Amino acid sequence: MKALCWHGKKDVRCDDVPDPRIEDPRDAIVKVTSCAICGSDLHLYDGFMMGMEAGDILGHEFMGEVVEVGSADHRLAVGDRVVVPFTICCGECEQCRRGNFSVCERTNRNKALAEKMFGHATAGLFGYTHLTGGYAGGQAEYVRVPYANVAPVKITNGLTDDQVLFLGDILPTGWQAAVQCDIQPTDTVAIWGAGPVGQFAIRAAVLLGAKQVVVIDNVPERLGMAEAGGATTIDFDHESVIERLNDLTGGKGPEKCIDAVGMEAHATRSLDSLYDRAKQAIMLETDRPHVLREMIYVCRPAGTLSVPGVYGGLIDKLPFGALMNKGLTLRTGQTHVNRWTDDLLRRIEEGQLDPSFVVTHTVALEDGPEMYKTFRDKKDGCIKVVLKP
Repeated sequence: MKALCWHGKKDVRCDDVPDPRIEDPRDAIVKVTSCAICGSDLHLYDGFMMGMEAGDILGHEFMGEVVEVGSADHRLAVGDRVVVPFTICCGECEQCRRGNFSVCERTNRNKALAEKMFGHATAGLFGYTHLTGGYAGGQAEYVRVPYANVAPVKITNGLTDDQVLFLGDILPTGWQAAVQCDIQPTDTVAIWGAGPVGQFAIRAAVLLGAKQVVVIDNVPERLGMAEAGGATTIDFDHESVIERLNDLTGGKGPEKCIDAVGMEAHATRSLDSLYDRAKQAIMLETDRPHVLREMIYVCRPAGTLSVPGVYGGLIDKLPFGALMNKGLTLRTGQTHVNRWTDDLLRRIEEGQLDPSFVVTHTVALEDGPEMYKTFRDKKDGCIKVVLKP
């Protein structure tokens, strides 16, 4: 089969690789009908995530048709149409029973390696480094889905792939980011990053009743899409984020702040951004935490910081004294996808949400390597790329 494979920094190729096969009775094989390039994939593309090996199959946003099931999988049947969450969960461990699916205790095949890095292992993830199990990803014609009797979301209605594909990652990620804020009717919610996760966080914050949603970015197409979703926008290339947020909140700052950017903040006008780029260039820092610093500084005392943006390693000059003295609450984590999918699928079916609005480019799988460059460089109004094997 064909698959997009990582071969090093900024080196993604469409390779011919062996077809997946059933390896465990709980497995299923899915023929992919749609997959997508995620912002988190760019951290791999740019070489900032540890644990990648040449030839690893990328991708953790995908859906398709079940073509084979293991003998112990009595939930799925050949022909079922499914969205596969990016978090692989067993459904039986203590964390899964609590609904904390992204920290499943059983599915990370490289548990010892992850424990050395993080202190404790997290769940296995599709297409996302050997620290999270080294599982083949979904930017491919076929995928082996472990524990397939647990996580895949069956799609039994006439919704299109573009309407439901993002149930596997970015829609519940944006939703969880907003839910973690415990939004109240009097709240201003500030969101850094108007990429796909930021766009869904906007819609979630509006649906959850925020008084005001403010979004920070510098890409015109993303800012326009954010405005269409009901947000006030700040272009950080042309105005001070802190001054504008204070103006919008009577000098008090937003009660809730969401980091939908993560480890590759692209701000260039501040001294801390220049510092981060210099340290990253000589391998003394892995992540650029400009957004975290700015959120801590501008957030209203006793406010909440929600961080769906991915961080991979070490950051420097984090103002933890401000975080502590202002009494801020910090909530983070990979998304517990299956905690949210039933409710979000219902909202899509009822017309409250139509996630397909983020799709700006649809191309064949073979064009994936070039689209990584387009997505990375934010060219041609690119906000979300869907690949069709």
